[in-house]
Amino acid sequence: MQRPHQPDDDLPPASPDDRNGPDDRSGPDDRIELVVLFGGQSAEHDVSCTTAAHVLRAADPARYRITPIGIDREGRWQLAAEAQAALAEGPHALPGRLDPSGAPVDPTAVVHAATTGVAEAGPRPTVVMPLLHGPMGEDGTVQGLLELAGVPYVGSGVLGSSVAMDKAMAKQVLAANGVAQARWRAFREHELTPGLPAQLADELGLPLFVKPANMGSSVGVSKAKTVEQVRDAIHVALAYDEWVVVEEAITGREIEVAVLGNLEPRASVPGEIVPGAEFYDYADKYLDDGSQAIIPATLSPEATEEVRRLAVEIFRALRCEGLARVDFFYEDGPGGRGFLCNEVNTIPGFTPISMYPKLWIATGVSYPELIDELVRLALERHARRRRNTQR
Repeated sequence: MQRPHQPDDDLPPASPDDRNGPDDRSGPDDRIELVVLFGGQSAEHDVSCTTAAHVLRAADPARYRITPIGIDREGRWQLAAEAQAALAEGPHALPGRLDPSGAPVDPTAVVHAATTGVAEAGPRPTVVMPLLHGPMGEDGTVQGLLELAGVPYVGSGVLGSSVAMDKAMAKQVLAANGVAQARWRAFREHELTPGLPAQLADELGLPLFVKPANMGSSVGVSKAKTVEQVRDAIHVALAYDEWVVVEEAITGREIEVAVLGNLEPRASVPGEIVPGAEFYDYADKYLDDGSQAIIPATLSPEATEEVRRLAVEIFRALRCEGLARVDFFYEDGPGGRGFLCNEVNTIPGFTPISMYPKLWIATGVSYPELIDELVRLALERHARRRRNTQR
């Protein structure tokens, strides 16, 4: 069983301005090069920027030499100077600062420059931490770039990232592994016919949830109570992706479990989300602060053990590594189907008040320790894969 890597000393948090300053310890600078990727082109750009600001403030400056790389909404990458200056101003400074008018920079060149990791004392370990939510970041695209660059990175690989990101494909894989889920249908944009909304309502019942297959943070998700609303919700979802997932509405509790690890993943205590809105939508998650998190969730010991076991089983089935948050619906009582897997997030929200860190804090792993463990897991996974590919 893997355990969190413990800090060597209990240093006070440093300000963002001195995180990359000289190390005041004697001897060579042996800190790990930690490259933080944030921003991105998806609708979750702002969420990513907020996450990055918290991670850069929490990462131990005695352990890491940090280089932030910001990706603007047009897909242009920029190195530390602008990103560091924006981060120093706080989370809300980032979105407006990542719209430069300059020419695009080759991402491969940026990654190479940021991950060289060579000091006077020689090369140092380098890890990239992609905090990019949604498409073009959480879906295996950036992971593929980092694989080609030969750089260790936090989180799942190309396959696990892409399968978990695509809700339709993830549901197929989980169904093949016997994981219970809500009843669902998926279709591509060109398969939409005038009669399909009514067919979906007849097959799955009303109300329905309509989602873009490749998106997170509840962006583009609608609850439809009539056939006409199903039709409108499909068009909303198609604004974000060409694949649409339609699910039956579940009347049950929303339970989330954080998973951490590579070959021997382990699960946190479960938590429960009580939405402040009709469902746990984007505004409820990030704007209105109306939802309530209950950690640990009030479940029986048997149910707690079951949902933690299921979370690890699902993590493995989707080929996840490093971290993921596994979300469930829980139908309790007579006639209930028990735990139904809703979705898996391979780069979940990672601010100190996000569910993933809060679940681990409740399990006994602090926010800085969680960063340390994720970096350690990234290095371990990279070394293992290099053994398998360097022939």
